[in-house]
Amino acid sequence: MIQRIISWLSALALAATLGACATPGTQPDEIDLRAGVIEQITLVQLQSNQHAGVGAVVGGLAGLGIGSLIGAGTGRDVAMVLGAVGGAFAGNAVQKKYDQPLAGQQIVVRVNNGVLVSITQPTNPNLFNGQRVYIQGSGDGARVVPR
Repeated sequence: MIQRIISWLSALALAATLGACATPGTQPDEIDLRAGVIEQITLVQLQSNQHAGVGAVVGGLAGLGIGSLIGAGTGRDVAMVLGAVGGAFAGNAVQKKYDQPLAGQQIVVRVNNGVLVSITQPTNPNLFNGQRVYIQGSGDGARVVPR
């Protein structure tokens, strides 16, 4: 009898906890869409989306692997260390060559309720001041698109 009561209370507590966690909001397939007019467009430089240090890590691992194929014993250990260091430098140099900033736009849009919203995104040559646009999404994922 006591176990049955404990089971029911546990189930009730679990249902209450799950119900409290459920909050209404945007579903994964819903898109927040707001309409407005472009007030200002400023050209900016965007950081590239490449992760810093990845080239050095990949180069170091490649150098380590190649160094492990050379020699035996202490000579192999030295070759592995030199391969890892040399590969890290080479990988870093290659990443710096391709890690260039991207052209972008900071767009200020006055939405229909009068609020100004600033969005920074890659350059879209189809946008101009005074144009009616939609703002798709929110936060870092927001984009300005023509109507």
